[in-house]
Amino acid sequence: MFTPDDKDYLNKKGITTKEANRQLEALVNGIPFADVVTPATIGNGVEIYTEAEQLELVSFYDDVRQDREIVKFVPASGAATRMFKHLTRFLDEFDPEEELINTYLNKPENALAKEFFANFKEFAFKKLVRNKIREHYPSFKKMTKGPRYKALAEMLLKKPGLNYGTLPKGLIPFHKYIKYFTTAFEEQLFETAYYAASSEGVKVHFTFAEQHVDKFKDVYTSVKKRVVKKTKTEFDITYSFQKTDTDTIAVDKGSNPIRNTEGELLLRPSGHGALLSNLNDIDADIIFIKNIDNVVCEKFVPEMAYYKKILAGKLVAIQKQVFKLIEQLDAGVSDEKLNDIKSFVWNSLYCKSKPETIADLRSVLNRPIRVCGVVKNTGAPGGGPFWVRKNKQDSLQIVEAAQINIDDALQKKSLDDATHFNPVDLVCGVRDYQGNKFNLHDFKDTESGFVTQKSYLGMPIKALELPGLWNGAMANWNTIFVEVPLSTFNPVKTVNDLLKKEHRPLV
Repeated sequence: MFTPDDKDYLNKKGITTKEANRQLEALVNGIPFADVVTPATIGNGVEIYTEAEQLELVSFYDDVRQDREIVKFVPASGAATRMFKHLTRFLDEFDPEEELINTYLNKPENALAKEFFANFKEFAFKKLVRNKIREHYPSFKKMTKGPRYKALAEMLLKKPGLNYGTLPKGLIPFHKYIKYFTTAFEEQLFETAYYAASSEGVKVHFTFAEQHVDKFKDVYTSVKKRVVKKTKTEFDITYSFQKTDTDTIAVDKGSNPIRNTEGELLLRPSGHGALLSNLNDIDADIIFIKNIDNVVCEKFVPEMAYYKKILAGKLVAIQKQVFKLIEQLDAGVSDEKLNDIKSFVWNSLYCKSKPETIADLRSVLNRPIRVCGVVKNTGAPGGGPFWVRKNKQDSLQIVEAAQINIDDALQKKSLDDATHFNPVDLVCGVRDYQGNKFNLHDFKDTESGFVTQKSYLGMPIKALELPGLWNGAMANWNTIFVEVPLSTFNPVKTVNDLLKKEHRPLV
């Protein structure tokens, strides 16, 4: 299937022929659905704490964090294209010579565009767009409503305007303050100081698309003085790119590998699961993981930070117990103590595999740990916490809806009965009881992943995504789910989400 030239090309990208054949097999045969047993709910895999317990966990974390190496890991390479999807469609569809603007906007399918234009003055980028309009449309004020809206959208999304349609979300102005605006990038820095500052300052690691690094550097240069003054701390910002050896092949409808216009195998970015390699390069005691667009304006940060500390406190507390138990196992324990450890593994680590031997118990305990905030399910698309069975063992997993076979009545019922949603709010412990960093690749489920339908040069293709970073890539971690308020989850999926109160400092 692969020619000698193909193998040489794959080798240059760091991809073995064995791995390419594995990908091809997955594309041809598909990837099995997750075997969902039941949704994780309060009392059945999702923990909820009293106010006193919350304060205790916050205190526990605050007592130790100055002496811990802490990093926040922020996937930030995602483009803002989908954020402006309804405006891109407006530019493609609306012709002021053929249709009245009100006729177009009053169609139900164009409700988002209507809301955007009606509230344009509320957005943080308002002045920047108006400056571009004055530069390129000097007669703007004399234009009728339809052409004005068209010009506005063009100056927002296209060149020679702001070209936001091609920028990453992290560079889009999100929040409008009295004298300045902030991007999601800056808000990530600001909030991190509230819960992840240690004696070494604030460390934040971003995964950027390589072509946008200079733009992020320019933004940091322009806001550094402000954010350092507000937080009274110094920042250590590092970044990395998705590695080429995580790219995957694609096939056509005949299951033949797709080639690019130069005859080389088409290799595509393999989703956020590829970032496991980037995460694996981070050597820290505590790693917070949060998506770039899930931010709030300053007045809501203290509440959000409080719940981050609860999750971190739970991580530190459970780590302390786990490390102590491993040391006890190594030193030798009585049968009574062995039963206590088994009970801990079952009840506190939610490991239902019933490890019997000391070696089995030690293997279960000596794993990376993640404490995941989950919010009540409001029907938003995405993943959630479930009990999943694999190899006759049940474990807590974050499962995407696409991984569940909705044609199976029992599986669909589990999906329908889900009470919680995954907002990507993780705190991770990636070192063992001796302080050595785990190799995170040892704990992924290589058999999971996603086969997606895409297009290339107008041709339908099947593409492969690696096990998601918080899905199969962390399948064999010890996982604890904790309910956090919906107010901590404020992603910007469309630009109109910026009209919500959590994104409006002046409201």
